[in-house]
Amino acid sequence: MFSKLNSMGVWGISAYKVEVETNLSSGLPSFDVVGLPDASVRESRDRVRSALKNSGYDFPVSRITVNLAPADVKKEGSVYDLPILLGILCASDMIHADCDDAVFAGELSLSGEVRAVKGLLSMAASAKKCGFKRMFVPASIAHQAAVVKGIDVYPVETVNTLIAHLSNKTKIEPVKMPDISFESATGYLDFADVAGQQFAKRALEIAAAGGHNVLLIGPPGSGKSMLAKRLPSILPDITFEEAIETTSIYSVAGELSNDTPLMTTRPFRSPHHTVSTAALSGGGTVPTPGEISLAHNGVLFLDELPEFSKAALETLRQPLEDGVVNISRVSGTLSYPCNTMFVAAMNPCPCGYYGHPTKECICSETSVSRYLNRISGPMLDRMDLHIEVPPVNFDELSSQKSGESSAQIRARVNEARKLQKARYEGTGVNCNARLTTAMLKKYCVMEDDARDFLKMSFDRLAMSGRAYDRILKVARTIADLDKCEVIRKTHIAEAVRFRSLDRKYWK
Repeated sequence: MFSKLNSMGVWGISAYKVEVETNLSSGLPSFDVVGLPDASVRESRDRVRSALKNSGYDFPVSRITVNLAPADVKKEGSVYDLPILLGILCASDMIHADCDDAVFAGELSLSGEVRAVKGLLSMAASAKKCGFKRMFVPASIAHQAAVVKGIDVYPVETVNTLIAHLSNKTKIEPVKMPDISFESATGYLDFADVAGQQFAKRALEIAAAGGHNVLLIGPPGSGKSMLAKRLPSILPDITFEEAIETTSIYSVAGELSNDTPLMTTRPFRSPHHTVSTAALSGGGTVPTPGEISLAHNGVLFLDELPEFSKAALETLRQPLEDGVVNISRVSGTLSYPCNTMFVAAMNPCPCGYYGHPTKECICSETSVSRYLNRISGPMLDRMDLHIEVPPVNFDELSSQKSGESSAQIRARVNEARKLQKARYEGTGVNCNARLTTAMLKKYCVMEDDARDFLKMSFDRLAMSGRAYDRILKVARTIADLDKCEVIRKTHIAEAVRFRSLDRKYWK
């Protein structure tokens, strides 16, 4: 007696079809799962046996073999519990159902309840591509899969409700696609609360408009963290495609709450400086997304940058450049997207007061140099904007006049992103920070005096080729904020101004 059902496996943020083949034969009673199962899959035997008995069915006294095909790909997780149980019921003729166009996924409790699993959104998207019409998933997270159009998603609470549906006794109604509103982000801290720091606010507006990396440097209490934590309030609206990508990553990582069908705001990740290399870039026996991937389409903020381990910081160099992090393990190689804005904040020295206008620095030149050199030249070169955040004076702090609100800044950022979206349509690029070298020549057209000024700055500041590219990208964003298609001298001058701190502090 044989049966075959369909399920899905997850590899990275992609899913693939898994055929769950069940065979019952004569011989000594046994229950074997083959097809490179990991420990969590092998443990499904006990969950399936208990769930079946507690749902009112007799467990077959036979030699049971379950094969998860393709057999040369390692399977992990509890997602196969539900199709394994149904496969046993079908192979033993306890139920009869046509399930060729259906996919089953879910973990079983010992009582027969169906529990949530990771990566459901990726499974639904892949199931649709494979041509499946129905998908039976845990009821608690069914709305996540319902975001994918073109496939009917049925919420399953218990084994008995699913069997009743397949036996045409009590039908389960498919979940309707939830109403999703991509409204402007609310609930964030507002830039209107920040006293002074107009230069830094302008820089963060440019960074948000173009998706640029930012380094904030200044003494303690000057407002670096305060500014960075308000950055999400001025980020551009997330698109539906970006929301699907971001939600898929969180779903695979198991960080998506059951009541969230789709992430409608850009993520903001701020790991502690004790974070490990694997936690930052991703890793594990079966690699899971790290902080840089969880910040995809959003912001990765590292406060007190020199306190992070050198290995962790150097791990970020290639992903920041490529927008993707590749993780190689014995089980295979995975690629996670990490198209993120990298924002970092740091003090200029161990005591924090190097270059302070009123407080004296107590650090030696050697300790200052050692502290700053924890940030390598290549890492510093990847920061598009270097922003000095000076201490705020009493008059600015005590002023009753509120600054420009985040909503006003966000409106300008959205307008600039609309220009970029229209300009780069069909190229795979969604913001100025992701322009390739070839695209710079096409889209970063400068006036003659702007080119002359950039040449002078390039020679005087001894810039690298990467610095030249990043100044052009920032100038392109400044021109977009001015709604100007050609880059002018003022745009180049402002962009160069944001690349001077490495000369001041790192000499």
